[in-house]
Amino acid sequence: MNTENISTYLDEKQKELSFSGAFYGRKGDNIITGSHGYSNWSDKVENQLNTRFSIASGCKIFTATAICMLVEEGKVTFDSKLSDCVDLEFPHFNSEITIHQLLTHTSGIPDYFNEDVMEDYEELWESRPAYNVRSPKDFLPLFQHEPMQAEPSSPFQYNNSGYILLGLIIEHVAKVSFTKFVEDRIFRKADMQDSGYFETDRLPARTAFGYIEHEDGSWKTNIYSLPAKGGPDGGAYTTVSDMAKFWQALKTNELLSEEMTVNLMKPREVVDEDRLIYYGYGGYMAVDKQLNVVKYIQMGYDPGVNFRAVYVPKEEATIVVCSNKSDGAYEMLKEIEGVLELKI
Repeated sequence: MNTENISTYLDEKQKELSFSGAFYGRKGDNIITGSHGYSNWSDKVENQLNTRFSIASGCKIFTATAICMLVEEGKVTFDSKLSDCVDLEFPHFNSEITIHQLLTHTSGIPDYFNEDVMEDYEELWESRPAYNVRSPKDFLPLFQHEPMQAEPSSPFQYNNSGYILLGLIIEHVAKVSFTKFVEDRIFRKADMQDSGYFETDRLPARTAFGYIEHEDGSWKTNIYSLPAKGGPDGGAYTTVSDMAKFWQALKTNELLSEEMTVNLMKPREVVDEDRLIYYGYGGYMAVDKQLNVVKYIQMGYDPGVNFRAVYVPKEEATIVVCSNKSDGAYEMLKEIEGVLELKI
């Protein structure tokens, strides 16, 4: 397809999927972009390429990158123990838990959002005022005094609490708030000028509200469904082009040394052996039978938030899709992969 046909095709797909958000795709010098839907449904303000979207857990990679920076500076190691890195009491936690285990979701600590017990993230805030949750320490009452759910170094089990603890480690070691560390040391360095950990009751211009749709077609914003401010386990706001800048800065070693970037991005824990999906410090990845990474995968989901991004190293291809609804990002990403003819 030529450029005009691609644009028309993707416009039609966005309408067909009732997609609300924006996307960026690049393969070599070929770049495709688009947006659809509304950042503010009430006032019919349209989403644009420079609209800022929440990306939920898609920003766990920022936390991992921040930890890698502190390792490079010699302030911690991947084998440093949680108990040596923060001045906090966790009465039921194993004293041998390490940073490596927190990064790879193998620490065995209780996850504050236990999907075996709760089906919806919104349920967390039915009895707790989400407007009071604005820093990593505000999450502690959700899991600090709970028992371990597995032993350290147990198989991979996705865990948000582990990343809250990584944020607390960053704050304790760097002597600065987690969000300031990431905004100053990662966002600014990667020229991500539109990105930040914004508070839901103080959102800057060009920021999309997240929307939750009901079966009857009605909708509501997600302002009461999420913490007031995101943190180490998710909740930053960014644009599709800013996320592309992040991947560019990462792969060209502008954020970390070449050796540390390899450390961040190599496969470590089996997630799905049949599908050859692994997890590293930097997130999910699809590998071949020789454990070479075929595709890096970032994803995020919250009520009213859906995010997907991939980086395919062999083809130097990057795709970023942000949605301010609870779905749609994956479907658009697959369409863009097809249009770019990625061999994955």
